[in-house]
Amino acid sequence: MVSSTQKNLLEKNEEYASNFTNGDLALPPAKHYLILTCMDARIDPSAAFGIDLGDAHVIRNAGGSARDAQRSIIISEQLLGTKEIVLIKHTGCGMLTFSNEDAHGLVKQNLGPSAAAEIATLDFLPFGNLEDAVREDVEFLKRTATVPDDVTVSGWVYEVETGRVRKVA
Repeated sequence: MVSSTQKNLLEKNEEYASNFTNGDLALPPAKHYLILTCMDARIDPSAAFGIDLGDAHVIRNAGGSARDAQRSIIISEQLLGTKEIVLIKHTGCGMLTFSNEDAHGLVKQNLGPSAAAEIATLDFLPFGNLEDAVREDVEFLKRTATVPDDVTVSGWVYEVETGRVRKVA
């Protein structure tokens, strides 16, 4: 059975594919940078940050976490030649609203003790202050041996209320 989400995906993809002309883009991003941002549905990185298809890698996860994205960052830099990381967190982020204990408790309550045991050591990487979290992730990226010294790293906050970004680090 095809859900309404899957049906919409198929219909919208058919529209997209009928006019698709970018099948010859190179694998590495043309502008040699990556955006790391949150998975929040209110953020449209391409529109908000002027990214055309093929320009950049866009890595998304809960909270725009550098630690959580480390594997993708390494692949982007080491295999595909990116030379800049633009980290963008946002106002109203859900990661500001809970603790690790809260998340672990919800898993146990909703999914049971087996699921809770599976993720017993998982850090959900919540944060209490948005700007501090940006600065901490930028420092992590500048400090880690997995990001070469010649890679430019900057940290930003996207305001979901206005659509504007501001530089933090």
